[in-house]
Amino acid sequence: MPIIEKDEHNMKLVTDLYKALVSKDTNTMQHLLASDLEWWFHGPPCHRHYLVSFLTGSPSSTSSQKSLAPNLIIGFGSVIVAEGYDEKNKMWWVHAWSISDGIITEVREYVNTSVTVTKLGFYPQDVVVGSSCRCIWKSKLCDASVPGLILTI
Repeated sequence: MPIIEKDEHNMKLVTDLYKALVSKDTNTMQHLLASDLEWWFHGPPCHRHYLVSFLTGSPSSTSSQKSLAPNLIIGFGSVIVAEGYDEKNKMWWVHAWSISDGIITEVREYVNTSVTVTKLGFYPQDVVVGSSCRCIWKSKLCDASVPGLILTI
């Protein structure tokens, strides 16, 4: 599959996942997510199980499903980033989904945290020959009061 088609396919997987999460379509979720989905969390401990409650259908996920509708979904190859804001709970979130062999295998959840995505690679135009780290995306919905992290892909 050409790279552009694969990128579009990966973004569609994540878009379909959010639709399934909002509609509580567990059958679709099971087809999109690895059974051993790896989950990483960074943010205030009181929000630690925010995404997990939606993924597992626990009673705490009965809050407004719109709070999980992303404002933005952007793709970086096998990593798809989604960003949203939960008005009811006054929290920003960023999810970085990793896709392998057509299935979502990992999610990194950042709550009330600014995320900067950087790409590690070799850039011939750099003055110093060798590897370099370039910013390719930054959270747009959070304010300056939250801590920031760098996600390198």
